[in-house]
Amino acid sequence: MDLATALAAFDRRDWQTADADDGPVRVAMLGLGWWTIEQAIPAVAAGELCETTVVVSSSREKAERVRDDHGTIERAITYDEFVAGEATDAYDAAYVCTPNAYHLEYVEAAAEHGKAVLCEKPMEASIDRAERLAAAADEAGIPLMIAYRMHTEPAVRRARELIDAGAIGEPALVHGNMSERILELVDDEQPWRLDPDVVGPGTSVMDIGIYPLNTARYVLDADPVTVQGMMASTHEAFDRVPDERAAFTVEYEGGVYAACTASQNAASASNLRVIGTEGELNVEPAFYPWQDRALRVTRGDTTIEAGVEGVDQMTEEFDYFADCLLSDRPFYADGEHGLVDMRAIFGVYEAADAGGTVVVDEVGR
Repeated sequence: MDLATALAAFDRRDWQTADADDGPVRVAMLGLGWWTIEQAIPAVAAGELCETTVVVSSSREKAERVRDDHGTIERAITYDEFVAGEATDAYDAAYVCTPNAYHLEYVEAAAEHGKAVLCEKPMEASIDRAERLAAAADEAGIPLMIAYRMHTEPAVRRARELIDAGAIGEPALVHGNMSERILELVDDEQPWRLDPDVVGPGTSVMDIGIYPLNTARYVLDADPVTVQGMMASTHEAFDRVPDERAAFTVEYEGGVYAACTASQNAASASNLRVIGTEGELNVEPAFYPWQDRALRVTRGDTTIEAGVEGVDQMTEEFDYFADCLLSDRPFYADGEHGLVDMRAIFGVYEAADAGGTVVVDEVGR
């Protein structure tokens, strides 16, 4: 295969069918932490198909401050008021960005009110609650999307197309990493990501190891079959979670093997490398939204850096979410998609604790 030919054409928004005249989809933002305020709300404002009209917080004062800072926001309410059905006339969809252990109750409330949901990953703090979350959406007949922003990242979409076209032959191996210093990144003396009652069984695999695991799944178009894992915590801040740092392997359908690492207490770094029978593809930096993506493909003696348009990953994600709603078509990453990752992640913790290999489909059954 000629790499130049393979790289010649690419439509980063091949998914888009709606335009601004079809919208906007009015969004209620639940959880006003730094991610929602600094990433999600500005991303929606920069997009074409959504607008933020409601904000929801445990603190009415905080919600009102955020409302007053943004012209499109009409209502500022508390979580209890959201559950009770306040302001349902002011939004069409809910973005649930609370800590993991509180996703279920707000997705259930949105489902009861007949509202579409974009729920942050991982779905919940336990498999049982994640299953109940997906069931609530199914039973109410509301659209549920799990927020994997890498699925609309142009470099990752292009990587998927190139792999599918055979640019590196048959994929065989994947190397993926995501690491950061959570204690410096989040201005909180006791981050909820270090509290197992809120985050789930651990922090590094649960919160950021999901990026290489799921992005590999996306570019390979293959689900995880088995997992293995190792992890350790030595810093006192991580004494309640087992995975200050972690390494895990994943077997994907088709016999592709991935080696992944993740740490919430290491230098910021991220990459995804796919090695095939005829070449390799590397996305680095890969996962952080404030870094420009670089995509490099090597086959034989030829190495080409593919041109990738820099985008706001969250804007792409929200516009994709809205486009699917406006076009009445299913999301790529629905509740069932998220449940597969939940079983894989919990399988990594199970494997690290007990040793051996864990079959993903048997986890939590």
